[in-house]
Amino acid sequence: MPETLSLDDFMEDARGRLVPKGIVPEIDRERDALVREIVDAAKKLQRKMTEFKFRSMGDVHAFVELSAEKYDVRLGGHKGNITLVSFDGRLKVQISNAEHITFDERLKAAKTLIDECLTSWTDNGRDEIKMIVMDAFDVDKDGCLNVRQILGLRRFEIEDETWQRAMEAISDSIQVMGSKSYLRVYERTAADGRWEPVPLDLAAL
Repeated sequence: MPETLSLDDFMEDARGRLVPKGIVPEIDRERDALVREIVDAAKKLQRKMTEFKFRSMGDVHAFVELSAEKYDVRLGGHKGNITLVSFDGRLKVQISNAEHITFDERLKAAKTLIDECLTSWTDNGRDEIKMIVMDAFDVDKDGCLNVRQILGLRRFEIEDETWQRAMEAISDSIQVMGSKSYLRVYERTAADGRWEPVPLDLAAL
C-alpha cells in the first residue's frame, strides 16, 4: 500500500510550488529553518516591545494624572509632550506627540503666488530667500514635499502683499491627517552630563 504524504513532507518554494523535502538539499533546509527561527524570535520581541511601549506610556500618563490630582486639577486628553526625570537627574523618560501634516489643493495657489514674488524680486538682497523657497518645494525621492521647510517659509517677515497672501494660502492648506506618540528613554553618567538615548532599535545596537 503506497505511503500517504502530508503537507509536512513538502516545502513551498519561492514560486509557490510544493517540493518534496526529500529532494531539497540539506543546506537549503537548514537555511530555511534558521531564517524561520530568527524571524519568529524577532516577531516575539516586537510584540514584547509593543507591550512595553503602551504599558510604559500608560504608566506615565497615570502618574501625570496622579500628580495633577494633588492640585485638584483634572487633565483632558494626552496631546502634550511629557518628560519625567529620575531623582538623581541621570535617567529620563519622554513621551512626545507628532502630528502628520499634509497640504490640500490650496498649496498650489500658494506656490503660484510665491512664483510671482520670485519673478518680481530683482534686488540681490533676496537671493538667499529665493534659494530657500526653491528648496522648500523640492520633492524627495518618494515624491513627497518637505513639510517643515514649507511651513518655515512663514517665518520670513516680508512686507509684500503677494507674499502675505501666499503665506495665508499655506496656512489654510494645512491638513492634520493624524498623530503618533513616541516613547524615548535617555540616560547620562552625571546630572549635568549629556543625555544619551537608550537604543530600542536593532539597527542602533
